[in-house]
Amino acid sequence: MSTITNQEQRVNVKALEPNCWKLIIDIETYLAQTSLDKKLRELIKMRTSQINKCAFCIDLHTKDAIKLGESERRIFALSVWEESPLFTDKERAVLQFTEEITEIAKHGVREATYQAVKKYFSDQEIAQIIISVNHMNFLNRIAVSTKMVHPS
Repeated sequence: MSTITNQEQRVNVKALEPNCWKLIIDIETYLAQTSLDKKLRELIKMRTSQINKCAFCIDLHTKDAIKLGESERRIFALSVWEESPLFTDKERAVLQFTEEITEIAKHGVREATYQAVKKYFSDQEIAQIIISVNHMNFLNRIAVSTKMVHPS
């Protein structure tokens, strides 16, 4: 594995495709207005970004989660949430759902995972979670493919 030093961004999607970028931001603006808990949304963003190895998004959303009052301890434990007692059953259901959506080619979303999420969320909230996870996956793929790097 190589060390990243002085990495340059390949292209700036936001600058090159401002009309499309506005649509991307509109989705985020919509999701921010839903009833989904803001800290839960940041857990989704951080976990998706961990799976996708998106350093830019991990940095950004870790800062956002801390601003919302998320504990550093829980952030540190997020990559091993299955082994940590710091997460509620509701959060565990969402994190499993997040992982299966992000890695959908492995085995889709298992029925047990869907039913676990359904215990805590309405159909509309489940739709919003699906949109949240997929939106983060889309943003991760832009950041990773263009080599966006967070400031050091």
